[in-house]
Amino acid sequence: MNRTILKRLLKEAGKYRFMMILSFVLAFVSAAFQLYLPVLFGQAIDHIIGAGNVAFDALMPLLSKAAVCTVISAVATLLMTLVNNSVAYGTVASIRNKAIATVMNLPLKYLDEQKTGDLTARIIADGDAICDGLVLGISQLFTGVVTIVLTLVFMLKTSGMVTLAVIVLTPVSFLVARFISTHTYTMFRKQSKARGRQMGYVEEMVSGMNVVQAFGYEKRSQETFHQMNEQLRQCSTKATFYSSLTNPCTRCVNSIVYACVALLGALFILQGNLTVGGLTILLNYANQYMKPFNDITSVITELQNAFACAGRLFDLLDQKKEDDPVLCSHQKPSIDSITGEITMEHVCFSYDASRPFIEDFNLHVKPGMHVAFVGPTGCGKTTIINLLMRFYEISSGRISVDGTDITSINRTSLRSCFGMVLQDTWLSSGSIRDNLLIAKPDASDEELKEACRKTQCLDWIEHSEDGFDTIIQEDRLSAGQKQMLCITRVMLAQPSILILDEATSSIDTRTEVLVQQAFDTLMEGRTSLVVAHRLSTIVNADLICVMKDGKIIESGRHEQLLSRNGFYADLFNSQFASFAQ
Repeated sequence: MNRTILKRLLKEAGKYRFMMILSFVLAFVSAAFQLYLPVLFGQAIDHIIGAGNVAFDALMPLLSKAAVCTVISAVATLLMTLVNNSVAYGTVASIRNKAIATVMNLPLKYLDEQKTGDLTARIIADGDAICDGLVLGISQLFTGVVTIVLTLVFMLKTSGMVTLAVIVLTPVSFLVARFISTHTYTMFRKQSKARGRQMGYVEEMVSGMNVVQAFGYEKRSQETFHQMNEQLRQCSTKATFYSSLTNPCTRCVNSIVYACVALLGALFILQGNLTVGGLTILLNYANQYMKPFNDITSVITELQNAFACAGRLFDLLDQKKEDDPVLCSHQKPSIDSITGEITMEHVCFSYDASRPFIEDFNLHVKPGMHVAFVGPTGCGKTTIINLLMRFYEISSGRISVDGTDITSINRTSLRSCFGMVLQDTWLSSGSIRDNLLIAKPDASDEELKEACRKTQCLDWIEHSEDGFDTIIQEDRLSAGQKQMLCITRVMLAQPSILILDEATSSIDTRTEVLVQQAFDTLMEGRTSLVVAHRLSTIVNADLICVMKDGKIIESGRHEQLLSRNGFYADLFNSQFASFAQ
């Protein structure tokens, strides 16, 4: 798993190939000059013969060279760090851009099954963990490889037997690190998932705090969070424990290597095959040789955490995006304008394959018709709208707009023909102007004012602190004001087909009448589909479709449906019975 993730990370960093080559060159320079220092110090020690017998003429040039090598190695290390940071942060930024682009193109079915907080954790928190791992990993990888190779070369020049002993003991360190890192990855994977669940829960509780407090759910919420927190604590503790074992274990192996070098070196000195300065060089190189292994194992926590988080982020990137089942090798055609004719033929759909929901649904809407969908909650009214907008794909049947199957039309182009106002409002962070211009980026100030005037919200906008440039703060806007801004946004877009899903549910009765008049003006000559519970708002509809259990059980105009004394009549009378008394 780690190998696959590493390959993908390196592939993502491919566009920084030149910078990675530069980093390797700088690592080589840094390691070469740093490894040359023990040679200089060893020679310096051999020039210190005894008290009052020091060859200063030979000693001073060696110390000067050592100072120069130290400066060059430090500068190269600094530049390498800057380059590695650029590669790591650039790579993670690229992955995050792909992640948010993926989220924007994922089917609503997938997004409905995920917690917002968990998706946020993958893109933000997991991205940070990947970045930390890359910064350390790239630095240790390049520096470590160069250090190991150059150290062996320098050691071979000093003593072949000692070098052989060091090489023979090296695999022990590898085996220890591999055993521990395998267990560490599993723990960090669990930790990352637990953190995502916890962030999702926190996001839910904070966003719905008014409901939590209203129902006295605070204590139970804290208990649930405590359980999640305990799971995260256990995973984090185990992951940190395993990763913490790596460094002391490998250092134990390194100490054994160091002791073997000292013992062999001492024997060679007694035999006259090695000087004291030579032994000093070998001991330094023994440390230098094992240092890359120590460095890598010391950041094993970050590396395994990065791999675990990268795995979750790549899982998101690998999710199947919205695709077009036909014309997949070419860009689907766009539609510039439509008359508004809608046909649904034998449409079937289910959220769960084992439980059919919409079965053999048929509907024909002529251009300019005003069609209303009514019925009890959960009967499929909003689902029909979602299928028409291709937020969900039908299981079978055919939906066409102006005679063209919607699956053969570019999604963006198709949706641009619709103007949609939902019961649940959505406003982005930014100013009122920014939110309105989502519908029409090139709209003038006069167009903005005219749209706001029609929806009865111009007055309170102009009386706001900065008018249209007022920054929206969720807690300072009423539900009705948010809904009015969403309605204004659609007014500004002037769509070919208008979809209203309980669009005036959050607006007071007086304002609703005025907004309804604006809608009536907007709907003139346009096909409009209205999902309504307030039956008073759809009495003038050209066609009322009464739905139950995913099927149309009655259809007709208001007067016709009342005269039948059927399901619609019962709904209507139940709403207005109190007014009739």
